Amino acid sequence: MSDQNKRDSLYASFKTEIDKFVFDDSVADVFDDMLHRSIPGYEAIIAMIGVLAERYAKPGTQCYDLGSSLGAVTLEMEKNLKDRHCKIIAVDNSAAMVQRLQKIITDNGRLESVEVRLEDIRDTLVSNASVVVMNFTLQFIPLDERARIIQTIYDGLLPGSIFVLSEKIAFPDNSENGFQIDMHHEFKKLHGYSDLEISQKRTALENVLIPDTRKTHLERLKHAGFEQVYVWFQCFNFISVVAIK
Repeated sequence: MSDQNKRDSLYASFKTEIDKFVFDDSVADVFDDMLHRSIPGYEAIIAMIGVLAERYAKPGTQCYDLGSSLGAVTLEMEKNLKDRHCKIIAVDNSAAMVQRLQKIITDNGRLESVEVRLEDIRDTLVSNASVVVMNFTLQFIPLDERARIIQTIYDGLLPGSIFVLSEKIAFPDNSENGFQIDMHHEFKKLHGYSDLEISQKRTALENVLIPDTRKTHLERLKHAGFEQVYVWFQCFNFISVVAIK
């Protein structure tokens, strides 16, 4: 089994003390498997981001993958924009993720249009952009810094360009929130995670991954200046939104 396809068993054994979730080497080693077994519709989200990029990327502009991890979005955009002469900028603050993505890019000689940066997205200056993607990244940013990041993205986008935001969300109604969480856990069980793994990872993510409500996301995007904001994907408590400048 290749490094990119190692099976996630990080929380399979009982832990007396559970550390906060971090994007270190152990997570990077199994991250591809973790995503596919943890996020309902993940494959469809990646593929459709490629479709959105193909539609909205403008020749000679920059496309950003903010919080790129192992580069699923970056690689999908590159595949769909071969003749567009766009520069794809992949940004992540995890050295473990960046090291692995850089190797993927280096091993694939045709990816000369991709730049990989070890950088905190809170420090990233977005400019001359036609497509910006944050795929399950904003949820790890402190709540009081999220609006500024969205504003920076809006300001760096060209007119008629898009921002794609995918996130795990919370629901204001406790009953609905409980239902959506239960269904997400059922999804994970069907993909081989045990109750122990689900429980221990949830503990690790507490106060690390903090979801907003759908309403909060949409209002934040509109406040930044986006007039057209559409939820184009939802499965249980995961959504993806496209905002058009």
